[in-house]
Amino acid sequence: MAQPHGAAAQALAERVRDAMFAKDGATQGLGIKVVAIGPGTASVTMAVRADMTNGFGTCHGGLVATLADTAFAYACNSWNERTVASGFDVQLLAAAQPGDTLIANAVVLSQGRRTGVYDVNVRNQNSQLVAAFRGRSHRLTGKVVEA
Repeated sequence: MAQPHGAAAQALAERVRDAMFAKDGATQGLGIKVVAIGPGTASVTMAVRADMTNGFGTCHGGLVATLADTAFAYACNSWNERTVASGFDVQLLAAAQPGDTLIANAVVLSQGRRTGVYDVNVRNQNSQLVAAFRGRSHRLTGKVVEA
């Protein structure tokens, strides 16, 4: 079946976002917001809270990776093909502080019939690069939402 294009593809990506977010307890619990989505792309934000810090008072690296993974998940499911991560690498480049707002922007590099590669950059409110993430995806059978 051919994939939708243009406005139809955008509307489908938004429906997928809404359906995923409604069931996404981790994202909701961390206060992550999906601020933009499109075919193969997603942007998510997270305010760094005091309870997200490590023993050095900076945002726990695992939570930075979680933010990037969230953007990755929404981007690779945006075509309404059930997709999961098969792996990822993350480089932590700068510390995020309590009070920072982090934004993760995901973009598809390659999407085949079953596997894909996506890059995610995480920046703070000052546009400083905090993390670089590359995710590998695997498509399962089935749709996220009914077409």
